[in-house]
Amino acid sequence: MGILIRLVITAVSLWIATLLISGIELTTDSLPAKVGTLLAVAVIFGLVNGILRPIIKAIGCGFYVLTLGLIAIVVNGALFLLTSWIAGRFDLPFHVDSFWPSAVLGALLVGVVSWLLNALVPDGDD
Repeated sequence: MGILIRLVITAVSLWIATLLISGIELTTDSLPAKVGTLLAVAVIFGLVNGILRPIIKAIGCGFYVLTLGLIAIVVNGALFLLTSWIAGRFDLPFHVDSFWPSAVLGALLVGVVSWLLNALVPDGDD
C-alpha cells in the first residue's frame, strides 16, 4: 500500500510541476488520459531514480563531496529530463523542453512537493 501512496504522491507532484513550470507540458485533454499519463510517468520517474541515482552517487561521490552536494541539483535535472525522454519513447504526452530551467526546476519542485506530501500522508509505518 505504501508504494501506491508514493506513486500517487509523485503523480500529484508531477501534475503540480506541469501547472507551475512553463517548460513542462502534459499535452492531453481528457482527465483519464492525464491521470494515466501522470501515473505512468511517476512509475518511470521512480524507476529511473531507483536504478540510476545510486549508481551515479557511487561513481560520482567525489563530485558530491567537492561541490558540497550541489551536483545533486544537476543530477536531479538530468534524471528528470531522462524521464521525459523515456516517456516520449512510450508515446506518453509528457514533455520537458530543456535542461535549464525546466528540468532542473521541475526536479526541485517535484522533490519538494513529494517530500511535503509524504510528510503529511501517513504510510502505515507510524
